[in-house]
Amino acid sequence: MTASGAGGTAVMVFIAMLGAATVNSQAPETFTGTASVRKGGARVSAPFTVTIARYASATERDAVMKAVRHDGNAGAHKVLATMKDAGVLQVGDRRTPIKFAAERPTGAGRLVTVLTAEPVLFIGGGLPDAKPRNGFDLALAILDLQQDGGTGELVPAAKVGVDAGGALLTEDYGALVVWLHDLVRAK
Repeated sequence: MTASGAGGTAVMVFIAMLGAATVNSQAPETFTGTASVRKGGARVSAPFTVTIARYASATERDAVMKAVRHDGNAGAHKVLATMKDAGVLQVGDRRTPIKFAAERPTGAGRLVTVLTAEPVLFIGGGLPDAKPRNGFDLALAILDLQQDGGTGELVPAAKVGVDAGGALLTEDYGALVVWLHDLVRAK
């Protein structure tokens, strides 16, 4: 994985979200908003919900990072698949179990990251019948939550890795970014 896209594949680099800093929020908690994709003048959107039943322990964070560092995406998938469900990520009617949820403080709020052990959906690659491609067997959502709401990004089918500096690298199955808008904590 590199920090540049190739062949229409979007590659995103995220600061090491698996670090030890936490905000100590109380789970369970639910965030709702809208997931949208735009291509040219067309925009498609769907309701988006993340329900977090529990945040990862330091031991779980370390296990995921060790697996990614030693065995890349395959290692992450193997470890995530063995973890107890940590919640549910839902886009439209599609519900996918969350296996890992972590949070970090930011200047004005917090960054919540969730990982699944299976893709949510495949965007691109010959829609509407986009087929799985080898290795794109995880999903990742990053929620940037502020006091007055939040935004984020969803990588519905991803490969993950770690660079030499410890930053999580995410390679997206498709070339379109799924943006998360109007995120709020459900009451």
